[in-house]
Amino acid sequence: MYRIMKKSGAERVSDDAADELRKVLEEAAERIAKQAAEFSIHAGRKTIKPEDIRLASKNVIRL
Repeated sequence: MYRIMKKSGAERVSDDAADELRKVLEEAAERIAKQAAEFSIHAGRKTIKPEDIRLASKNVIRL
């Protein structure tokens, strides 16, 4: 988390900020994985494919 924030321009990163970013990213990843699984089931597959992840990420993360 520290590396990601520093690469984004942060000069210093608190432990609490790194932990919060980890939590937020984990929650988003769980939502993406859940929706990707639903897309693969809808397509009649048991395997989640990269396109399921890409589609799910577009639906879950709106920046």
